[in-house]
Amino acid sequence: MMKRNFGRGVQLIDLTNSSPLSFPLMLMDGKSIETVGDAAAYFSGLSEDQREQSYWQIAIRMLNHALKEPTYLKAATMSLQTAFMLQGILASPHPLDNR
Repeated sequence: MMKRNFGRGVQLIDLTNSSPLSFPLMLMDGKSIETVGDAAAYFSGLSEDQREQSYWQIAIRMLNHALKEPTYLKAATMSLQTAFMLQGILASPHPLDNR
């Protein structure tokens, strides 16, 4: 990650492929999505039918926003978590586990 100084002590950290997501996501097949690069690689493997699903479109869009504005990383991670859950492949952290 690279820091950008915006004066008055405000710094934003640029995201890279190796930047960690806000929290790791475990899939049912044992695969772990832990970094921005892991998420991008997963997106590249989506089928055309999957890409047409609104939850994948939102997850992709939110990660793109986070790349431009790192403060969106948590929202992007949560959008990715939601897409995995709706696809039925999220193992943990599953948002419904703590009901």
